[in-house]
Amino acid sequence: MSITEYTTLSRQLGLSREMQMIANNIANAATTGYRQQGVVFSEYVRQTDDSGSVAMSAAHVRNTSFEQGALTRTGGQLDLAIEGDGFFLIQTPGGERLTRNGAFAVSAQGDLVTQDGYAVLDAGGAPVFVPPDASDLAFAQDGTMSSKGTPIGQVGIVQPVDQGAMVREGGVMFRADAGYEPAETPRVMQGFVENSNVDPILQIARMIEVQRAYEMGQSFLQSEDERVRAAIKSMIR
Repeated sequence: MSITEYTTLSRQLGLSREMQMIANNIANAATTGYRQQGVVFSEYVRQTDDSGSVAMSAAHVRNTSFEQGALTRTGGQLDLAIEGDGFFLIQTPGGERLTRNGAFAVSAQGDLVTQDGYAVLDAGGAPVFVPPDASDLAFAQDGTMSSKGTPIGQVGIVQPVDQGAMVREGGVMFRADAGYEPAETPRVMQGFVENSNVDPILQIARMIEVQRAYEMGQSFLQSEDERVRAAIKSMIR
């Protein structure tokens, strides 16, 4: 296989990965708190034996957009959204995770939980407990939960130390390996949820561009294959 074909194949592999990311974004366009993903293309240059060089592209790095999604009013007493920076802190079997999905409920044990049943934590890392006799629940902008005007708990709103280093898990959850700290000025909105930040129209437009680029690469590889076959046939006649 020629260097030209290797270069084209590396580009095709990157385009294939980007297409997978785009398809996943479109599929999650209606997922509460979802953050759009993309891939970062990089160039790999290597010297050849004849003092020349060959450049190939790679798309191994996933890039997540943390742009604010639109807030939708639901009126739900336990539906919370964060306006601006910050994440909800939850407890999963794999450890503490961060999420922007604030569609919560109360478990049979009285804990505030996510749709997957994971406990929502306060700033100190303890589960947020909702007393069985609590009514008229209200959440202040700092996450303080009150019942009939009496504070009974506080939802933890945190900010990762290094947002770019977070690792996505489970679609709308992130692992903050570099750690996290309390958000300085959180703005919790009760009765709202945050939509996905995916723009379906832009994603479909990008999908068409990637598809055309991939087809162009396939056409080149096919033409190159036919050229090599023709050259071999002419040599063995």
